[in-house]
Amino acid sequence: MRRMRSLTALLALLAGLLGITGIGPAAHAEPRAPLAAGLHIGNGRLLEGNGNDFVMRGVNHAHTWYPGEIQSLADIKALGANTVRVVLSNGHRWTKNSPEDVASIIAQCKANRLICVLEVHDTTGYGEESAAAPLDQAADYWIGLKSVLAGQESYVIINIGNEPWGNTDPEGWTAPTVAAVQKLRGAGFQHTIMVDAPNWGQDWQGVMRANAQTVYEADTTGNLIFSIHMYSVYDTAQEITDYLNAFVDAKLPILIGEFGGPADQWGDPDENTMMATAERLRLGYLAWSWSGNTDPILDMTVDFDPARLTDWGKRVFNGPDGIASTSREATVYGGGPGGDTQAPTAPGTPTASAVTATSATLTWPAATDNVGVTGYDVVRVSGSTETRVATSTGPRATVTGLTANTSYTFAVYARDAAGNRSARSATVGVTTEKGGGSGAACSVGYRVVGEWSGGFQGEIAIRNTGTAPISGWTLGFDFANGQSVTNMWGGTPKQTGAAVTVTPASYTATIPTGGSVTLGFTATQGGTNSAPTAFTLNGSACATGQALSSK
Repeated sequence: MRRMRSLTALLALLAGLLGITGIGPAAHAEPRAPLAAGLHIGNGRLLEGNGNDFVMRGVNHAHTWYPGEIQSLADIKALGANTVRVVLSNGHRWTKNSPEDVASIIAQCKANRLICVLEVHDTTGYGEESAAAPLDQAADYWIGLKSVLAGQESYVIINIGNEPWGNTDPEGWTAPTVAAVQKLRGAGFQHTIMVDAPNWGQDWQGVMRANAQTVYEADTTGNLIFSIHMYSVYDTAQEITDYLNAFVDAKLPILIGEFGGPADQWGDPDENTMMATAERLRLGYLAWSWSGNTDPILDMTVDFDPARLTDWGKRVFNGPDGIASTSREATVYGGGPGGDTQAPTAPGTPTASAVTATSATLTWPAATDNVGVTGYDVVRVSGSTETRVATSTGPRATVTGLTANTSYTFAVYARDAAGNRSARSATVGVTTEKGGGSGAACSVGYRVVGEWSGGFQGEIAIRNTGTAPISGWTLGFDFANGQSVTNMWGGTPKQTGAAVTVTPASYTATIPTGGSVTLGFTATQGGTNSAPTAFTLNGSACATGQALSSK
């Protein structure tokens, strides 16, 4: 899980990156044979029991905090993932996940043909976070689950503990990591074990990179994979490629166990390079996270709804080098060569309903398949070009983020669990409504969330005080002291001098009657940081309240 650092820590971070030493020559012993058939490491690669390469493509799901969201596993699968990393608790900091609950999660992963990475989250930031649990305690939790985990080596990877060391004395990470791995092997565990890096998972001081070979060789089975978490530390292509190539060149297995893309005040992660490099090197990646973040810019869905993908979710699933185009189902479920190769039938012709200025709901007769249809892709058709705009697990989807008074053409494909895709359905034409008019009844609240030398983070809440939903809105305001927006989530800003206009993201495009949407942003400032005094929405003035400040 992403953790924030002070500006001082970030300056130290950058200095550390410049001085990181690489992994030494690939002189470690050849990987030893795993104790049991199943997922295992061979020649620096994650392999299935039959020797096939397995490249994880998936997301993180916060199960321990949202135990009722079991449907999420099916939804994640329907969007094309082959793996899900599941957040668990050993009871040290959050409510303990029982053996019965863990067994149920494994069963749900298998039912949805997903490889299941299980992790203890209570270790996050140990040594800096006073509430965190040590890795040794996490190892004891796994040993207590041995009866549940035994026999699941083809389906389950054990991620001992999430981000198990903070920024304080990260060199202390190595010995407890070795000890935890050896404790599990001593208890008879035969699974692939995953270990996270220190520095809140980002290893910006290079401790895991420098000691990876030592940790790997401490595993008596050679069945261990390293996990790097990539957030704002990794904001340049060089940092990303250098780090991943160091492990690949040393034939030490690695994946990106968490990563984010949306920018914040700590930097702008280069998710495009992360995903492209992982695809080029055939390394796994698991994006953070499905839904439920306290910082919603990292949510891939709104309220766990797969029909409401955020911009971040659309990037991860449907963008270049994304899950939909690069994921391959594990062969243990019948994916890959020799598995299910029969595509579903084409869906029936879609029809449109509930058309607004920015959205439309499509329904269609369901497709059929020899094994089973697992999902549908809705595409916008423009001449010979297709763009995926929505996905669903059933024959209905809502397309959002459309432009008012515009004509569109849509069609649908069906997919099965093995990744086979049907022929395209017939098309349907949709023309959106004209929108909410030139005026709007609204109020706007503005506050400064935090400030630092030369910059700040702000938040804008737009409330609909009228009697009808507001769609296709544009917000306008002026800064008074030369402030300049650098990044925004929830909307797209344009700034000319002091004047700022904002158009919505897909998930903030409609403001329901009596409801509100919230925008977050970072900006530069020169010392004086007065709040804007007036806001307009679609050209009409909005009521404003007293500006709130964190100072």
